[in-house]
Order: sequence, then structure tokens, then C-alpha cells
Amino acid sequence: MTKIELRKKYKKLRSSLSSNEIVLKSIAIANNSLKLPIWNKNFYHLFLSIIEHNEVDTGPLLSVLSGKDKNIVLSKSDFKTQTMDHFLLTDSTIIQKNKWNIPEPVNGIAIPSNNIDVVFVPLLAFDEEGNRVGYGKGFYDIFLSECKPEIVKIGLSFFEVEEQILDTNKNDIALDFCVTPNRTYNF
Repeated sequence: MTKIELRKKYKKLRSSLSSNEIVLKSIAIANNSLKLPIWNKNFYHLFLSIIEHNEVDTGPLLSVLSGKDKNIVLSKSDFKTQTMDHFLLTDSTIIQKNKWNIPEPVNGIAIPSNNIDVVFVPLLAFDEEGNRVGYGKGFYDIFLSECKPEIVKIGLSFFEVEEQILDTNKNDIALDFCVTPNRTYNF
């Protein structure tokens, strides 16, 4: 399937999930993430969920990271440049939703992209090669291209793998892992 077809399919599938299903599946994803070989790193980039889009709730994963006393990095999007600025999550970090309902830090301690070790990546769908379909704006591909080559890229998905995304291109950056409620994929 193409990216457009997959976006349509998975937006519909996500919209059919009940709030209880989202909670249970998100907890299962956080629990499955504990099996990943990533817990010796320092800086973990996490997206905050857009509730209105029925995204994976990253709250349970945030609790795991906090419980392991990891440095958690959040982003603020600039829709004019399609870039993101990254900030360390601290006790004094203020989170506000932007006009697209994306929860973001207002400000804070800036963290350069090349300091980040692990990135949890939002997505709508992914394939057997680790390619992903997001919302189509390219924010994460741009961000990941700025990171160090050894960065670990982990997708989070309510749904299992698609065979192939037909229209990937040279700017698409593949995942290393994708965690679902039922299993973890290693690419």
C-alpha cells in the first residue's frame, strides 16, 4: 500500500479504538519496551501523545523512563521550518498544547539532537523493513537526520506490521525497532 492509503486505513483503525483499549494497549507497549536493549543509554526522546488522534499514550512509557531515572527529552515543533527544538523534561517544565493539539514544552534546557541516544517515534503504520508512515510533514525524518548515526529509533504502534510501504523515498529514515502490544519487531 502507499503512504496515503496507509494513513487513511490506520487513522480509521485508531479512531475505532475505545479509550479503554488505548489505555490497555499503551500499557502493553510500555511493558514490551522493557525487553529492548536500550536501557544503558542517557538521553531518551519521547513524543507526548495527541489524545484527539488516538495516538499511543506515552504516559506509561514516561513512567518507565522516570522510574529508571533517565534523562527525558521532549520537542517543540516549528511548523514554518518543519524542525523541532528539544528540551530536557524537568520538574519545572511547563507543557502546553499547540494549535494542532500537540503537547509541547514551553521552554527549558535545550538539548542538541546529537546528544540524544534513543528516540521513540510516533507513527500510523510500519512495514517489514522498518519504514514508517507518519502524518506526512517530515518532522521526524528531518530530526532523525540531525542525530548521531548510532541513534536507536523505536516506533510505537497499536497495530502489527504491514508487508511493504510502496512509496518510500531517500529521505525516509527507517526504524531499528517497533513495539506493539503483542510483540517487538527488530529491523
